[in-house]
Formats: sequence, C-alpha cells, structure tokens
Amino acid sequence: MNPLPQSLPEYIGELPNICGHETEVEQVIARSRDQRLFAERGGIDLNKIRAAAAIALHQHQPLIPAGGSDLKTAALISNLQYMMENQHIGDNHNAPVFVWCYKRMGEFIPQLIHEGHSPRVMLEYSGTLLHGLRRMGEHHVIDALKTITCNPDYNWAVEWLGMPWGHAVAPSTPVQDYRLHVRAFQHHFAAIFGWEALERIRGFSPSEMALPNHPDVAYEFVKTLVDCGYQWVLVQEHTVHLAGTERHPERPHIPHRLVCTSSTGETASIIAIIKTQGSDTKLVAQMQPWYEARGLNRLDLAGRSIPPLVTQIADGENGGVMMNEFPPKYMEVVRTASHTDVPLMNVSEYLEHLFALGIKPSDLPEIQPLFHNRIWSRMQPGDGPERLNQVIEALKREDGRFHMEGGSWTNDLSWVRGYENVLGPMEEASSLFHERVLRPGIPTKHPAYRNALFHLLVSQTSCYRYWGQGLWTDYGREICQRVTEIIKHDLAA
Repeated sequence: MNPLPQSLPEYIGELPNICGHETEVEQVIARSRDQRLFAERGGIDLNKIRAAAAIALHQHQPLIPAGGSDLKTAALISNLQYMMENQHIGDNHNAPVFVWCYKRMGEFIPQLIHEGHSPRVMLEYSGTLLHGLRRMGEHHVIDALKTITCNPDYNWAVEWLGMPWGHAVAPSTPVQDYRLHVRAFQHHFAAIFGWEALERIRGFSPSEMALPNHPDVAYEFVKTLVDCGYQWVLVQEHTVHLAGTERHPERPHIPHRLVCTSSTGETASIIAIIKTQGSDTKLVAQMQPWYEARGLNRLDLAGRSIPPLVTQIADGENGGVMMNEFPPKYMEVVRTASHTDVPLMNVSEYLEHLFALGIKPSDLPEIQPLFHNRIWSRMQPGDGPERLNQVIEALKREDGRFHMEGGSWTNDLSWVRGYENVLGPMEEASSLFHERVLRPGIPTKHPAYRNALFHLLVSQTSCYRYWGQGLWTDYGREICQRVTEIIKHDLAA
C-alpha cells in the first residue's frame, strides 16, 4: 500500500486548514475504501449476538461576530467562548459543563476499556466547534479526543462521522457549497487527527438530519457523499419512503439503500442507516437504543440471519439529561452490555460484519426521500428540470402538505420559509463565490480563497435560521457581508 502523504498543518496563518490539499485527501480516502478497519478489533462474533445498538453524539457550536461591541468589526469567536465570558446571561452558566461534555468521551472510553469492557460510541463534531475550542485555548479537549481517535488501544471503540464543516443544512445550502463543506471537514479533521484517522471515517451525519427531497438536490447530496468517499449516511425514518411507495421503512433496524434520481435521469445511491424516532436527547441520555435492542431478535436479510441494529443520535451536551444523566447511564449500560448477546456496536463495524456474510448493497431495501414516488408517477427521469418544476408546482397546488424543502428531525420546520432575509444574503455570497472564485479557478491554496471559503462556510451554519429572527439572523447577514467584501477586495487585489 502506498505510504500516507505528509501530515497537514492544523492552521495556515490564523485560519484552520480547510482547503488546498484536495488531491491528498482523495488519495487517502481511496486507499482505505475496501479495508476492514473495525470488525476484527471489535471482538464481536455476529453469529452469536441477537441484536445490537449504536449511539452517536452530535456536538456543535457556531462561530459568531461577538468578539467586540460593534457587530461590523467584531471578531468571529465561538458561541461557546461568548457563553464562557458572559455566564451571567441566561443559560450561559452551562458553558464550563459544555466544555466537559465535549471532552468526556476521551475519559470514559479509556476507563471502560481498562476495566475490561467493550464500549462503543460514534462522534460528530462540527468544524466550527473544533476551531472554536482551539481558539479558546481548550486544548485539553482536543488532546482527550486525540487519545481515543489515534491510540490503537482505544480507537477501535470510537467511530467518527463526517459532517458539513459549518453545520449547513443540505436542503437549503447551494449544492456546490455543500460539497465544499464536506471536503473542508475532511481537510480539517485530517489536520487535527492525522491521515490514518481520516481513513476510518466512513459514515456521514447530515446536520439537523436534514435530507433534501427535491430530486435534483437529493441527487447532488448523495453524489457528493459518494464522490467524497463516504459509504453510508444516517437518515431519519420520517424523511424517507420505501422506493415506489409512500410508506416509511417497515424494518428500520436493518441497513437500506438510499437511491436518488435527478430530473436529467442520473442516479446516485448510498447505504442508509435509519435513525429511529425523534432526536430526543433523552433517548441517548437514558441509552434507550440498547434497551430497545434487548427486545429484538435476529431477522432475515437476503437469505441470511442477521442481528438488527438500533441506531440513535442526539446532541452530546444540550439539556440536563445529557449533561447529568448520560454519563452514569452510559457507563452502566456499557458494563452490562459488554460481551453479551446484545452489545453496543458502531455502524461501520456492523456493516463490515454484514459484508463478510456475503450481503451486498444491492441486497438492501431501497428508500427514497419523501414525495419522490408522486413526482415520478407524473414524469420520467430525463424529462429535465423544467418539467420537474411544473410537476412540483402542480403537486403543491393539489396538496398543501406537499413540499420540496427537505425533512429533518424537527419535521415541522422549514429551512426556507420565513428566513428569506438570511437566505438572500447567503445566496448572494454563494453566487459571488461561485462567479469570482470557483469559476475562474482561483487556486485552493490561495490565502484569499481560504479566507473567503472560511467565511462562506461559517455564514451557512444552520443556527442563523433555526433560532428564528433577531440577533442570530443579524449574525448571519453580517458574516455574508464579510464574504462579499473579502471576494471583492482581497481577490481583486
């Protein structure tokens, strides 16, 4: 096997390393594509277990222009830093606990392994959080995460998930920008944890579990993941239908295959792991997936007997249950579940076991985003985007519940309606980046490219919409304005 490239610097100037090494990233991901990295080291015999459970912890803090009193000149700092420096306001007193929440798996995993147990956890940290922790000087958090990510005594129990660097939501983020988020995360992660750690990232977690359901956007979403080397994606059960139906998956605890076809007739597919129920932190804090798995039995898939996998994700820090109840419950369940017929497993480990049985992606039930069956009943793939728009408008007129804005764990939240005053500046900044940076082919190592990209990705953080109107939308518009200024001035120089 070819040697790994030279390690990346974590920072280039004042900015995190989020671009400029695309060739090396692609080479590293390609070289590990067919390797078995988890199954042997996990020590689980798939033939001897009845069911399994997987949990993932989603961790995120946005960057905000709050490093100063004037919004137009304030430095971009982590929202966590703002909380830490203003603990007298609202719930900001939780900031020190949040820092510990970001670190604690780096303590729990070694402790449990030293006790002889078999812990598992999947981790998803946004690029803005990782950068913010560095800039705050919370290096001990990154060091603890490095221990369980890079030390072979522990990293078999930990699976990192990819995500969009700036926590952008796929349904309302321009597709070319979303690809930049995905690549930026891979860069940044490799710069912090190394190439070997990047090789082990095979699953992808969309921010807010937001899955595009517009056929052309959904196709580009899946194509981006596949092109960037991901093997599976986490989806929420209420955002998908079984292919050719309007029914949600009937066996959510087995892997499926997400298949998305564009209006021009192109198709992309990726393995999908279904996250059941809502993203309620109580489900993970109280380790509900493991208790649910204890009530399940093996089932048939493609003529083979397999254990079902119950999968759930939740914020790793928000709410009293995650701050206070999760640590003792996680430790209790790991100690109880280890070396039993209902263990904890990570998803890539589970998939490696299934593939070793001879199961292929083509054996998995097909799913598609919401409403695709209605669309394809009225047009053929290949009819083109104009016909697709006509069909969508007709369906909207016939059924007020029909929408093309994607779905997420919030279910009733639109990532578009009511946020035009943010999306307008965001689309303007994105368009300008495309016209003045991407189209002319500005080198990705160019300092102004990196600076513009950094601000563009920060501006697309979901928080600027999710938290409604007011200060947060002001933050979003201000960062978009900075993107425009960097492109017009720095790249024109």
